[in-house]
Amino acid sequence: MNYQLGRKNISHKLSQSLLQRLERLGRQLVEEKGRKLVLMEVCGTHTVEYARTGIAGLVGDYIDLRSGPGCPICVTHQNDLDRIFSLARLEDTLIVTFGDLLRVPGSYTTLEQEIARGSRVQICYSPLEAVETAAQNPDTRVVFIAIGFETTAPAIAAAIKLASQQQLTNFWIYPILKRVPPALKALLQHPMGLDGFILPGHVAAVLGRKAFTFMPDFGYPAVVTGFEPLDLLWGLYNLLTLIAEKRQDVGNAYSHVVREEGNKRARLLIEECFAIEPVTRWRGLGLISESGYTLQPLYSHLNACLHFTMEVSAASTDPQCACGLVITGQCTPQQCPLFGRRCTPSTPVGPCMVSPEGACGAHYHYR
Repeated sequence: MNYQLGRKNISHKLSQSLLQRLERLGRQLVEEKGRKLVLMEVCGTHTVEYARTGIAGLVGDYIDLRSGPGCPICVTHQNDLDRIFSLARLEDTLIVTFGDLLRVPGSYTTLEQEIARGSRVQICYSPLEAVETAAQNPDTRVVFIAIGFETTAPAIAAAIKLASQQQLTNFWIYPILKRVPPALKALLQHPMGLDGFILPGHVAAVLGRKAFTFMPDFGYPAVVTGFEPLDLLWGLYNLLTLIAEKRQDVGNAYSHVVREEGNKRARLLIEECFAIEPVTRWRGLGLISESGYTLQPLYSHLNACLHFTMEVSAASTDPQCACGLVITGQCTPQQCPLFGRRCTPSTPVGPCMVSPEGACGAHYHYR
């Protein structure tokens, strides 16, 4: 207990000291620029943690934190959601997915509502659970919804290999995995009024710091950081230091986890099982070249897109919903006309409110 208390006290003192240094540097930069610094936290987990820990509020006088396209639920296009709901309505079919997707609204329904209508949906914590379910229920068609970024891709690749090795004939993958670097490049093509980027620590742990060295080519400094309070503060301080020194570089404030080349075994697993799609549709960003994963030809027999016929609704999302603007840093959640009124965690209109990594939900709960 004393050891734990000691660690807690040390962490508290370091955080206080770092916060003071960050504030001095931040206010100095504000005085130079005549405005707050505008920084984008690309990762949805960063968005939530900066809000939950209170750091966003503590630095709010000199830093304006904007969300980016780093929440996989939030950037999933409405058409993909509608196809998933269509799969859920098929007879003798079980949808297996992460719990994040359960209440996300598509054009006209959610998986939660489809369950109430009789659809079979199972929540899992690992893709391997979906393979086990298929093996135990040979008369049921099991479709795993492969959602996420490079972070979840290795585990999904392991499930693909296992299903293939077991020669399961009742297991499929619906691939909607997305790649973060191409999305960032697409985002950087347009003037954004940003001063720098906090890069996703989870994705960088897989891909490595080098995967983001294109950032300075667009005139922006960036820093990879982690998710504990000290990591969050250290990432901000490193980024403000780059801005103060006018250095367009990609720093690594998460070096105890992120290496230059990333996790080579995880990257090889991704390359073995996934091919890069020529074009992928993102909510808020539209069509982006080479920004998604599909299954390699060797595993195409597991691709649900090639096996099932799926419907897409002609309905559209609420035109007042600003999720697309929020995840591209063009506005804050509070600037959406629906925020906290028609759109709340219990009655979400868009994915940014209902996703655990969504910016609107984070602002509603913590800011």
